[in-house]
Amino acid sequence: MAGDTLAILIDGDNASPKIISGLLAEIANYGRASVRRIYGDWTKPNLNGWKECLLEHSFQPVQQFAYTTSKNATDGAMIIDAMDLLYTGRFSGFCIVSSDSDFTKLASRIREQNVTVYGFGERKTPRPFITACDKFIYVDVLGDAAAEPPATAPVTREKASGIPVTAAAVSTKIEAEKARPAQGRAASGKLDEGALSMLQKAVEASADEDGRANLARVGDHLAKQSPDFDARNYGYARLSDLAGASGILEVERAGGGLKAVMVRLKKS
Repeated sequence: MAGDTLAILIDGDNASPKIISGLLAEIANYGRASVRRIYGDWTKPNLNGWKECLLEHSFQPVQQFAYTTSKNATDGAMIIDAMDLLYTGRFSGFCIVSSDSDFTKLASRIREQNVTVYGFGERKTPRPFITACDKFIYVDVLGDAAAEPPATAPVTREKASGIPVTAAAVSTKIEAEKARPAQGRAASGKLDEGALSMLQKAVEASADEDGRANLARVGDHLAKQSPDFDARNYGYARLSDLAGASGILEVERAGGGLKAVMVRLKKS
């Protein structure tokens, strides 16, 4: 997988430049990004943040003027370029960075060519686009996006009413926002019933006759069940950490190097 050749296509109108470092670090786990493009209308001020990333991270800006006020021409340009790149046969995978459902058909079409699709987007991303990808990663679990504090203090009810707000109060509110779990993430780090059910089924499907399953195979099965299943969504850095904390699995390491992680369902 590390030797795969990838293309990164970013919908600049629908993604934040704050994710760029974490995004590239994540994509490096899947292969080498030989094509890096960001699409948008670069005459508009909303892309100013992306302009600072272009040279630093070797991204090519693709200019697309908006033809009308109600349609997003950027999506069309991305889709056309993606198909052109697909037909070259040079790429093992595509990384589509957007929270827009307009890319659902594109992801499905790329997968039909037996090419892997990695999706990246916010929690608001429509389910059809998520399930059209082989793997979908929520950008709030990427390092920089999750760690970066708000640039400015939000307008509070006290400010709106004219009541003075102290620096300490603003700091407290910002810390509370940073500590608040992302939407859809289990606040306590525990898996909900749906996630536990998927984990159990993945272990059962991957287990040998003795009931033991290689955790890597379990992870592959989970990705097929739900492309956005990710240990980081529940506050764990690795699937092995999540498995150990799930309460339904026994975890053991096998082999001389202790690299192979095996799991089995606990007996009730």
